[in-house]
Amino acid sequence: MLHVDLDQFIAAVEVLRRPELAGKPVIVGGRGDPTERAVVSTASYEARAYGVGSGMPLRIAARKVPDAVILPVDQEAYLQASGEVMGVLRSQPGAVVQVLGWDEAFVGVQASDPEAYARQLQEAVLEATRLHCSVGIGDTLVRAKVATTFGKPAGVFRLTAENWLDVMGNRPTIDLWGVGTKVSRRLATLGITTVSQLAAVDPGILVPEFGPKMGPWYAQLGRGDGSSVVDDTPWVARGHSRETTFQRDLTEPAQVDEAVRELVAAVLEDVAAEGRPVVGLTLKVRYAPFTTKTYARKIPETADPGEVLARALGLRGKVEPDRPIRLLGLRAEMTMPDDSRQGHTPTRSGW
Repeated sequence: MLHVDLDQFIAAVEVLRRPELAGKPVIVGGRGDPTERAVVSTASYEARAYGVGSGMPLRIAARKVPDAVILPVDQEAYLQASGEVMGVLRSQPGAVVQVLGWDEAFVGVQASDPEAYARQLQEAVLEATRLHCSVGIGDTLVRAKVATTFGKPAGVFRLTAENWLDVMGNRPTIDLWGVGTKVSRRLATLGITTVSQLAAVDPGILVPEFGPKMGPWYAQLGRGDGSSVVDDTPWVARGHSRETTFQRDLTEPAQVDEAVRELVAAVLEDVAAEGRPVVGLTLKVRYAPFTTKTYARKIPETADPGEVLARALGLRGKVEPDRPIRLLGLRAEMTMPDDSRQGHTPTRSGW
């Protein structure tokens, strides 16, 4: 199986539209104005060399690279380019394609020479879209996904059971797909700091810290094991979310209430298009200067907008008083169709 990841996708799309930007540090985020509150969506390799990364406040990115070209997010352009790339992948001989997002997908294929197939696929994508991609080859989805990291930019790399620990063993656990900063820190408290240590751990040791499902899964992740099936079942959104970054902090309760009402109205527009009831809500709050907390609650299945609003305002009651708020977000989780793809993440067995 192959993992195809488009190189600096959003920045690359912008450079295609503005060829004069090739080779320059390009940062895409918000409305393209670093004086406003917004975060970096992506940055070109030239900007990343200065330490700019996704999620960084746009004003800090602009400070790091004073001569960067800063552009606004153009979602429609990226969706169109993504669709073109996925169409190319699906047109390849014998390919089964599982889309992961705008800029990445798994491709399952029977090939005697996976590297040759991967290079052919790269050429096809480049010829049709003028976009470069990196390809990871693996015997599980996890290994294919991680392999792509070693292929960037525009390269091909293979990770299998044979070389997994040789390549990954001495690396920190945060280098694994599915392990973030918080999880890596929790693993470190158990004396597990490298992939090889995680691969060797008795899964039972992880259960008290991570629970009966996630504990064994993290141990499996350390070995690079997991599903080896590329599933082209159409992806169905489990939920919809919206968020707003405020140019001035919200300091009054009435302001927060009104912002929550606006978020509910926006999210419910997306939910209504799905035709599925809501079963859970998550309120995201970013307090000034930059502390983010989330408050989640399962709710009785409902399609009543008034009920959803009431439940969301109930969550709003958890917001800490007297703390200025710079961002609010709301996610509504919906019931899933019976024929939808099962599981939360393709790295887990049984996806």
